[in-house]
Amino acid sequence: MTIQPEPQGDDSHLLTIRLEKLVYGGDALGRISEGRAVFVPFGLPGELVKVRIVDEKRGHVRAELVEVLEASPERIPPKCKHFGLCGGCAYQQLPYPAQLRYKTDILRDQLVRIGKIPNPPVEPMLASPFEWNYRNHIQFHLTHEGKLGYFRANGRGVFSITECHLPQAALNKLWPSLEFDPDLGLERIALRLGLNDESMLVLESDNPEVPELELETGLSVVHQTGDDLVVMAGEAAMTLSVKDRPFRVSAASFFQVNTPMAENMVEHLLAHLPVSSRTILLDVYCGVGLFSAFFAGRVARLIGIEASPSACEDFAVNLDEFENVELYEAPAEIVLPALDVTPDIAILDPPRAGLDKRALQALLALSPMRIAYVSCDPSTLGRDLAHFITAGYRLVQVTPFDLFPQTYSIESISILEKGPLT
Repeated sequence: MTIQPEPQGDDSHLLTIRLEKLVYGGDALGRISEGRAVFVPFGLPGELVKVRIVDEKRGHVRAELVEVLEASPERIPPKCKHFGLCGGCAYQQLPYPAQLRYKTDILRDQLVRIGKIPNPPVEPMLASPFEWNYRNHIQFHLTHEGKLGYFRANGRGVFSITECHLPQAALNKLWPSLEFDPDLGLERIALRLGLNDESMLVLESDNPEVPELELETGLSVVHQTGDDLVVMAGEAAMTLSVKDRPFRVSAASFFQVNTPMAENMVEHLLAHLPVSSRTILLDVYCGVGLFSAFFAGRVARLIGIEASPSACEDFAVNLDEFENVELYEAPAEIVLPALDVTPDIAILDPPRAGLDKRALQALLALSPMRIAYVSCDPSTLGRDLAHFITAGYRLVQVTPFDLFPQTYSIESISILEKGPLT
């Protein structure tokens, strides 16, 4: 089996190695002389492969896959013709059940190695109902010719795409018709899909001057420079629905890209966070209120914390019906130390970098009895869980959710409790 890597013109760095396991980030791990680790994208455990070294460090080597000499019995043909060139998907060469198994193992390994947590209580990964065409939000970069494209897997620029099997069907019908003048200075192009196939095009640019474009009828178009938005057509926000509840989501606001899995995460939190009419609940990094909306009517007091002005505006709309909700528009590390409250439960949904140290220390001082940590990065999750465990929390359960089939991304919810076993 031959892979088609970027041509290098130098075969002096070719090696034949046996791959051992998959690691976080989408690579397969092998060993070369003196036991140094070599990381190879698109390989699978057990395979004998020919690789080309592309970067050498003291402790490890990065290589690209040139040829699979002995294939894993699990290897299947990828669905997309760009697989191997594109930096988006890592696991199209694996059947979906195997993807779930490997991702669960990788999450467990990260918690053991980084968090120093022996035998972490990791549940099997919850599968996405859709392996393909699940994304309600897709982002592109532009080639020098103004074509929509993605970054290459080797990081060397953007290439033009002719297919992608991750966006939902309505987005896949729309994006191939888009083309832009490369002189417009657009940094990134995003497409979002809402209820009833309502579509939004977001043009991200460092230049505040709004470009002149021929716009499709019925398509909302927004020009974004930093936090500044200009509506060129249609609306600045769209509606998405989770568990039959509508959410306003503005162009600059984050929302989960896999809507059915967002519903599964909400249901998981409702099942594992016992609340009552006396509960005080913190929702830190609350975004547009995805989790808050389902708890506000069940608790005495709900306190949301969010730094994004756009998300805060959406949160205010999405939870307008509740009188027991407070919202602080500022970074968590600023708000948490100033809170004069004793929360019973805290939901945390930090960015990929995990919890800011000041936010973590302030949260430990507030000492909620139960914490639900929603993570999109198992390495920073392991780091943060170690701090909670040292402070006296028990890690009750870690449940991974496959929000991003075909990719190496791993979303999870960890439940922590304070106090002795009951």
